[in-house]
Amino acid sequence: MRKTLRWLLALALLTGALGAATAKAATAAEPDIEERLLSIPGMSLIEEKPYPGYRFFVLAYTQPVDHRNPSAGTFQQRLTVLHRDVSRPTVFYTSGYEVSTNPSRREPTQIVDGNQISMEYRFFTPSRPEPADWTKLDIWQAATDQHRIFEALETVYDKKWLSTGVSKGGMTATYYERFYPRDMDGVVAYVAPNDVVDDEDSAYDRFFAQVGTKACRDRVNAVQREALVRREPLKERFAAHAAEHGYTFGTIGSLDKAYEAVVLDYVWGFWQYSLLKDCDTVPADAAHATDKAIWDAIDASGGFDFYTDQGLEPYTPYYYQAATQLGAPMIGFPHIERGLIRYGYLPPRDFVPREIPTRFQPRAMRDVDTWIRHNARHMIFVYGQNDPWGGERFRVDKGARDAYVFTAPGANHGALVGGLVAAERKQATARILNWAGVAPTTAEPRPLAQYDARLDVRDPEREPTLRP
Repeated sequence: MRKTLRWLLALALLTGALGAATAKAATAAEPDIEERLLSIPGMSLIEEKPYPGYRFFVLAYTQPVDHRNPSAGTFQQRLTVLHRDVSRPTVFYTSGYEVSTNPSRREPTQIVDGNQISMEYRFFTPSRPEPADWTKLDIWQAATDQHRIFEALETVYDKKWLSTGVSKGGMTATYYERFYPRDMDGVVAYVAPNDVVDDEDSAYDRFFAQVGTKACRDRVNAVQREALVRREPLKERFAAHAAEHGYTFGTIGSLDKAYEAVVLDYVWGFWQYSLLKDCDTVPADAAHATDKAIWDAIDASGGFDFYTDQGLEPYTPYYYQAATQLGAPMIGFPHIERGLIRYGYLPPRDFVPREIPTRFQPRAMRDVDTWIRHNARHMIFVYGQNDPWGGERFRVDKGARDAYVFTAPGANHGALVGGLVAAERKQATARILNWAGVAPTTAEPRPLAQYDARLDVRDPEREPTLRP
């Protein structure tokens, strides 16, 4: 009996050892996430950066310059992968501009505790074809970039996918859904403008007539007007600033024109980036404020550097799209006498170098708007109550299903699901979790991942005023 027990024990130990060895061999045989990513045709590694609990890769992916004619050349498009686990859902994020090469996590990624793919928009450097054929920069080509990346990475991340973006990134996520509605399981678009009819912008004038409080509006408007009253002395300061930094004004045309453009952006920029409580930081008596106080207030909102050639150049792709498809707001200034304004609110064509031709396509935004109104599925749009870019927004009609438009009270261009009123916050969070195929861990739906001050972005993305 004792021999039998010893034999059974030895057999059990042997079986366990063999099982462990087999499991270890199987694990070793499975490629790690870097190997799996780099096994995708056209994918290459730029660098990996460590972050606790994740692996973060900066990658390049080979894309056709023209998806309608793939043989016409390729370019390298940057993207990043914040890898959590292949068993988790994946969030596809784009800013609509360049991609950050530092680890970050957008709100939907925190909510679902998932992986995050972030894509650089075509023609933002270094993701720009050489030579640059600007006719290949449109919303369909960019959506098809995103579609190809999804198809490539779906072989690695085969759980549910959500797309998201902020501002122009929210527009990008929306256009992607319009052209490839079967790719994503849900869309969360933040503060996404929707300029359906480019030459009809009265909604923005109505917005500025009622935003915030009258006392705050009057204070901000007075500073803007005063900057035009003091145009000549403040231009001298601007000229000295430009000379010190080597700034030039070839694209916009002159220092005077650039100065006025910055000043006319001021009120928009204040409400885009500030909150009602920030009115206390605005000079209370503009007429008696120092030149420095007026300069500092305007500079803090949009930045006097922006309409220089050096400030505009990185955003040429955005202004090209605004001049050809996206449209751009034009607003009035009823609080400023006509004689103080020389050029008016400039169209995006003025911010694109002359050698790049543009032609506006009025049907592009109308098509997207009509499709969203009648066909939206599993979509959430989040806007800020005091954000000018919400003056013209996406809406959903009866044809839409499981689609929502929410407004965060008092919020600016940094509006989030977390800033919605309680009932809407719960509803939006529950829908995001449901679309991602994960269950809430508490009776009240809330983000599955703990807030990380380094990883989670909560402030509005700092962007020049005339780009969303």
